[in-house]
Amino acid sequence: MSHPSFEHVVARIAAAQHGVVTRAQLKRAGITGRVIDRRLRGGILKTLHRGVFLVGFVEAPLAREMAACLACGEHAFVSRLSAAVMWGIMKQSARPARTEITIRAGYRRRAGIQIHRTGSLPAHETTGLRGVPITSVQRTILDLAAHLHRKPLDRAISQAVALGLTDSQQLLDIACRHAGRRGARRLRTLLSGPGPAFTRSEAERRFLDLARRARIEPPEVNTRVLGLEVDFYWPRRQLVVEVDGRAFHSSPLDFERDRTRDAELAAIGIRVVRVTWRQLTSAPEAVLVRLGGALSASART
Repeated sequence: MSHPSFEHVVARIAAAQHGVVTRAQLKRAGITGRVIDRRLRGGILKTLHRGVFLVGFVEAPLAREMAACLACGEHAFVSRLSAAVMWGIMKQSARPARTEITIRAGYRRRAGIQIHRTGSLPAHETTGLRGVPITSVQRTILDLAAHLHRKPLDRAISQAVALGLTDSQQLLDIACRHAGRRGARRLRTLLSGPGPAFTRSEAERRFLDLARRARIEPPEVNTRVLGLEVDFYWPRRQLVVEVDGRAFHSSPLDFERDRTRDAELAAIGIRVVRVTWRQLTSAPEAVLVRLGGALSASART
């Protein structure tokens, strides 16, 4: 006869773990191995990894990541591409077939899991997201910097910033703390370059696509005016559009520097229009209205 509290125990544990339980957890709660095996044969439990089970027949969105952490034991964290998808800074299509897990020590080979060992994973570079242990956004981006091409890395950074998950200073800080780590130098170079990192990739593409669909004359991109690098420039119209760095370079000093640049350009008759990342992604039609108005006004002067 099955243990009378099986359903209650399983439901309680699984509810906090995206529908996943372990044999050890069930045994600690008083469920015998015989009862567990019977439920496995009956299909109520499904083995995801050795000693880790899915409860029922529907896999929750984060069941795979939760199961991978439980299978790898204490101090295991979702990381790299798997973490980037969980944080929402990369698309679901980037979710790897094998869940990427970083552990501080030891090595455990597990089918369906890509395990990365590290000797340096401070507690402040890990956290929990919806109950799943995961590397922080900053550590996730640092790890990605060692493997991703420039464009998807730019896109991940810009998305993290747009979501308010990090800023350039926090990313520079972690790159400096791990100066000898693969990817750290690349991340520092990317962040220390002129203008927001996403100007070179995602924001540039979105803005140009927007202008192209509206049949607006193409601007010069990432060019120099008065010795200053600007994002988009229409020489005949004497108009500059900047994707506002305030969302990325978030210190007051950077904000002030942007406004000083605007004043220098205005002094020689060049109008500057600033577009925020949020406006570009959530209100593109409004951006077009502003751009059209600015180009018309420049034509009349």
